[in-house]
Amino acid sequence: SLYVSEYFSQSAQKLSFYSWYGNAKLFHFHVPEDTVLLRWLLQASRGKGPECTSMEITVHFRHGAPPVINPLGTRFPANATVRPSYNISITLSGAVQNTTFVNVSTPAAGDWFIAAHLPEAAGRIEVKGFSTPCPYMFQADMFVLRLTDMPVLEPGVPMPHTVVSPAKPLHVKVFVPKHAAGMRFQLSSCVTSEQRACAVRVLLGSITLPQSFQRSFTCTGSINCSLALDSPPWEKWLQIMVESLGTANASVSVEMLASFTVCRPGSTSSFLNFISLNQSQAGGRPGAAGGSAAAAGEAARNASGQRSSCLQSQPVVREDLDVVSVRYRLLNGPSVPVSSLSPSLLLLNLNTGMDSGGSLVVNLLLNKTSVSLANATVAACVSAASPVLSLNATRNCSTAFSQGYPLSVSTSSAEATLIVLYPQTDDWFLSLQLLCPKGQGECTSAEAKVTVFAYLTPCFNDCGPYGQCSLLRRHGYLYAGCSCKAGWGGWSCTDDTKAQSVGTQNLATLLLTLSNLMFLPAIAVAVYRFYLVEASVYTYTMFFSTFYHACDQPGVAVMCIMDYDTLQYCDFLGSVVSIWVTILCMARLKKILKYVLFVLGTLLIAMSLQLDRRGVWNMMGPCLFALVIMVTAWVHHGAKRRHCYPSSWKRWVFYLLPGITLAFIAISVYAFMETNENYYYTHSIWHVLVACSVAFLLPPRDKHKEPWAWSQKLTCRYQICQNDREELYAVT
Repeated sequence: SLYVSEYFSQSAQKLSFYSWYGNAKLFHFHVPEDTVLLRWLLQASRGKGPECTSMEITVHFRHGAPPVINPLGTRFPANATVRPSYNISITLSGAVQNTTFVNVSTPAAGDWFIAAHLPEAAGRIEVKGFSTPCPYMFQADMFVLRLTDMPVLEPGVPMPHTVVSPAKPLHVKVFVPKHAAGMRFQLSSCVTSEQRACAVRVLLGSITLPQSFQRSFTCTGSINCSLALDSPPWEKWLQIMVESLGTANASVSVEMLASFTVCRPGSTSSFLNFISLNQSQAGGRPGAAGGSAAAAGEAARNASGQRSSCLQSQPVVREDLDVVSVRYRLLNGPSVPVSSLSPSLLLLNLNTGMDSGGSLVVNLLLNKTSVSLANATVAACVSAASPVLSLNATRNCSTAFSQGYPLSVSTSSAEATLIVLYPQTDDWFLSLQLLCPKGQGECTSAEAKVTVFAYLTPCFNDCGPYGQCSLLRRHGYLYAGCSCKAGWGGWSCTDDTKAQSVGTQNLATLLLTLSNLMFLPAIAVAVYRFYLVEASVYTYTMFFSTFYHACDQPGVAVMCIMDYDTLQYCDFLGSVVSIWVTILCMARLKKILKYVLFVLGTLLIAMSLQLDRRGVWNMMGPCLFALVIMVTAWVHHGAKRRHCYPSSWKRWVFYLLPGITLAFIAISVYAFMETNENYYYTHSIWHVLVACSVAFLLPPRDKHKEPWAWSQKLTCRYQICQNDREELYAVT
C-alpha cells in the first residue's frame, strides 16, 4: 500500500480569557478521505514579561461542527441537547512554550474543529494603555497519513485479503448506498501463513469526537465471524480495518464479504412534487384543477403501496434566508401523516459546510383530533447521516455509528421541541412513527397528523432580551454566539443565576445618568465667573454623558435618543475636551491665545478619538500637554510678579488642593477599581468627582469684570437720548 503524508497549518491566534463563546479561538481543518492517521500538533506559548504567570489552556475537539463548550458551568436553554466536548488541558508554568501531540487513528473525513481559550475572565475593566496584558499564543497544525490505493469492497462479492503483520493492518472501504436499512460484514477462511488458527480484530467505521461509535469485534479460529449493523450512514464510504493479533512474523489470510439490506421507500412521485411546488409558489392558474386531480390520484396510489414500503419519504424544500439561516418547507403542507406501519421520513439538508455554526430547531405539534386512539404516541428521532427506521419503545434513536435525539408527542403532551446546538455538517433526518401501548396491531389503521416546523437559526430565540447574537468569523467560516448582559448567562442567555433584577437595572440607569447632574454646579460657577465657553463645553458633556449611559444599559431600562455609536463618540469627546478647557482656563492665558488653543485642541482630540476611542493617551495626552502649558504660564506670571502664583494661600487651601485631590481620586477609581459588577456605582462616583473637581479648579473671574448685575444688564424701561450732533451750517 502507498501512504501519502500531508501537512496543514493555520496562523497562531492570541488567546483570551473566557466570558462568552467569542473569546474561544476557533481553528477549522478538513480531513481528506482515506485518512488512516491524524496527528494534531498543538503549540502554546506566552510572553516573557513579569506580568506573565502560569496559565492553563483548554483545547476542545469536535468533528463536523464547532465544539459546544461550557467552561462557566451555566445552564443551556430548555429542550437543548448537549453532549460534552472532548478536551485536553495544556499548562504553561515554568516553560515559555509547550508542544503537545494528539493522535487519532482512522479519523472521520470532513470538517474538524479545534477551540482554545484561557480560564474564566476576572471581570475587571482595564483601561487600554494603563497595563500591559501578557500575550498567550496558540497554534494548531495537522498531519494526516492517507492511503492512496485503499481497496474497495464490493457488496455481495467475497474478497480475499492478506494482513502482512500486526504492525501493518489491512484497510478496506465499502460504499453504503442510499436507503440501506442494514449491513452485515462477514469474515471467513481466516488462516495464518503457518496454517494455524488466526486471531484478528476488526474495526468498522471512523473515529469522531467528542463521541465515537466505532464498532469492533474479535475473530479467533477458523470459524466465520460477522457483525450486523442497523441504519449505516447513507451514501458514504465506510472504512474497515483488520489487524492481526498473532505473532509478528506470521501473515493472516482472510475473506471478507459485505452485504446490505435495502429499504424500499414509498413517497410521492417527482411529478406530484413538481405540481405541489408550483402551486405553493405561483398560486392558482389555468390547469391547476387537472394538476390537483393528478395529485389526488397519485396520492391514492401511494397510500395503497404504503404497506409494502419500509418508510414514507416526505418532500422537503430547503429555503436559504440569510447567513446560517435556513427554513425547511414541506411541499404537501406543514402536517405530516404518521402511521404505525412504516416511519415517515423528512430530509433536513445541512451538508453545505456553512450550516454547522447555528442551531437546528425542530418543533412538533400533534393534531389531537387526528388520533383515534387516546393512548397512542408519535415517536420521533432526529439523527444525522442515516435515519432511524424502527422507532419502537425499546430503541433510543441510535443508528449504526451515531446517537440520535428522541422526541415524542401524544394527546396529553401535544407539543415537543428539540434544539441541536451547532449541528454537524451532514444530511439530517426526522423519522416519525405511531406507537401503541398494546402493540402495533392495535393501531394498524390509525393515522396521526403532526405539524412539523424545522429551521436553522444563528442564535436560538435571538439570545433573548438580555443577549446579543454576534456573527463570528474564522477565515471563510461563519458561526454565531450569544453575548449576555445584565448578569444573565448561558448558551442562549437563559441562565438567570446571577441576573440583575429589574430594580437593580433601574437603579444602575438612574445612578449613571443622574450623577451627570453634578455638572450643574460647575456650569453655574463657570457662568458666574464669565467663562461662557467653558460652561458650554460642560453642558455638552453633561447632556451626551447622560443619554449615552441611558442607551448603554444592558437590561430593559434603556433609552436611546440617537445612534449608540454617535452617543458614545460625543460622550468621550465631551469628557476629554472638558479636561482640556479647564486646565487651559486655569493657566490664565490671553484670550486670543486661549481660544485658539481651545479650537485647535478640540480638533486634534476629535481626530485621535476617531483613531482609537478607548486609548489611554486620548485622555492623558491632552491633559499632560495642557498641564505643561499651565505650569509654564504660572511660572511666567510668578516671575513677572516676583512671588508665587497663585499668590493667595486661601486659593490653594480651599480650591486648588481639594480640586486636585478629587481629580486624583477620580482617576484612581476610573483606572483601577471598575469591574463589570460594580461599574454602575464606581463610574457614577467618577462622574461626581470629576464634576466637583472642575467646580473647585475654575479660577476666579478677572478683576476688571464686575459681577452679573441683572438690573443693569437687562433693562425694561425707555430712555430719552439727547442729540448732541454739532450743527456745522447755520441758515439765517
